[in-house]
Amino acid sequence: MVKVYSTITCPYCVTLKEFLKEHNIEFEDIDVSQDEKARDEMVEKSGQMGVPVIDINGQTVIGFDREKIKQLLKITD
Repeated sequence: MVKVYSTITCPYCVTLKEFLKEHNIEFEDIDVSQDEKARDEMVEKSGQMGVPVIDINGQTVIGFDREKIKQLLKITD
């Protein structure tokens, strides 16, 4: 399961979600600007307020770290 903690105004979040869609990765998009509980959950996992934060099967990735995300999702291209 992939969770993306994001906001609608974050350009890196948009890029990340486009990347996941291009690779046919299903994900749950959580807008932390609208969901206080999710924002608290994100801060607890990542230790920070910045977005995007990605949870890939319990592994937390901060920011759009393309190589780390590809490694965790076993994407090759």
